[in-house]
Amino acid sequence: MAGKPKTRYRCSRCGAVQLKWAGQCGQCGEWNTLEEELAREAKKSSRFSGYAGDAEVVRLAEIDQSETPRVSSGLSELDRVLGGGIVPGSVTLIGGDPGIGKSTLLMQTSARLSHIPVLYVSGEESAQQIGLRASRLGLSVDHLRLLTETSVEQIIALSRREKPEVMVIDSIQTLYTETLQSAPGAVGQVRESTAQLVRMAKQNRISLFIVGHVTKDGQLAGPRVLEHMVDTVLYFEGDPSGRYRVLRAIKNRFGAVNELGIFAMTETGLKPVSNPSAIFLSRHEQPVSGSVIMATREGSRPLLVEMQALVAASHGGAPRRVAVGLEQNRLAMLLAVLQRHGGVMLHDQDVFINVVGGVRVGETAADLPLLLAAVSSFRDRPFPGDVITFGEIGLAGEIRPVSHGEDRLREAARQGFARAVIPKANAPRKPIKGLTVTPVSRLGEVIALDFE
Repeated sequence: MAGKPKTRYRCSRCGAVQLKWAGQCGQCGEWNTLEEELAREAKKSSRFSGYAGDAEVVRLAEIDQSETPRVSSGLSELDRVLGGGIVPGSVTLIGGDPGIGKSTLLMQTSARLSHIPVLYVSGEESAQQIGLRASRLGLSVDHLRLLTETSVEQIIALSRREKPEVMVIDSIQTLYTETLQSAPGAVGQVRESTAQLVRMAKQNRISLFIVGHVTKDGQLAGPRVLEHMVDTVLYFEGDPSGRYRVLRAIKNRFGAVNELGIFAMTETGLKPVSNPSAIFLSRHEQPVSGSVIMATREGSRPLLVEMQALVAASHGGAPRRVAVGLEQNRLAMLLAVLQRHGGVMLHDQDVFINVVGGVRVGETAADLPLLLAAVSSFRDRPFPGDVITFGEIGLAGEIRPVSHGEDRLREAARQGFARAVIPKANAPRKPIKGLTVTPVSRLGEVIALDFE
């Protein structure tokens, strides 16, 4: 009879290992950092062998480098984020706030994969609840096999019998492994349960989707212990009460990182948005100050979004600098550059910046639109609605080029914009039909432009 698996406790700060739990780590002195984990023996064990069986040395040139055929999920935007479709044997982690649409997305995907065996494992909802959701979404799920179970060992045993090609785990926080005594959702349970499921998926070439909830402090499944264990990490962004959802890839071994998928939440589930630029552009009836349209790029797709600014006199001791969808520190730096090299004094003004639609812009191409929106609001002069802009601004007031400038300009022309203010180094080699380009190299030049 096999003995009970041994457990130990590892400090999440310094990595020290202890045989018994204690409130304080004896090595670094931190409190409440010891987490339970399985003590693996050094000798060879079939249970903890490699993903593909016994290890052997091979020549890199002898490895078959042909691209693995992908399986379409039936949702074009999800295929885009995954890099072209579902890769057999891949493990994908989908995170997001509760109610954002993770289960809805995977239920729709499972229903569309009617030509291959799919196993949907739920640890949160009963079979009746899942059936009611599928009926509400109008999905055909006659082929879909459902399992309501929270034991990882039982799930793996049943998957060997069912032999699915795609498997969904909803969600990893509800699962537990019998080798650990901690409660489901604990860091040790989440890590060990995921490790066993990933091993099963790799050995049997099962495409595995794992749902992970985001905690109050914005972390996925507690500390980010899962992101390095999986092939792809997708995050749902957006307001759960709003209509649109953004699915972003922050890690992808089979495709581009930071690729975006845009969905609209409807009564029948999530629908891919064919023209995402249109949903982020506000068509004001009359020109308003503080609104500038910028061309950003997410993954392989150019995207037009609206940048809004509100500049108002500060009545407190220190003026406020608030940025929604942008980095806060960069806003303060750009306002200092605007004062030094643009001659616009905002030291006694509160500045609020917002990217419309809940999109987060992480690239420096937002620098120029941000300052133009702030100047427009400060002077109460509307920025023309037919002008598109992008560009990075340096500390010396120079306007630097950004990547894929021509792709951004072509997207602007396709959306009906007539003019563009861009970095001089991004000027297109050939004229773009319907678009007048104004190249600039210094911030002072832009501030002095007459946009009438």
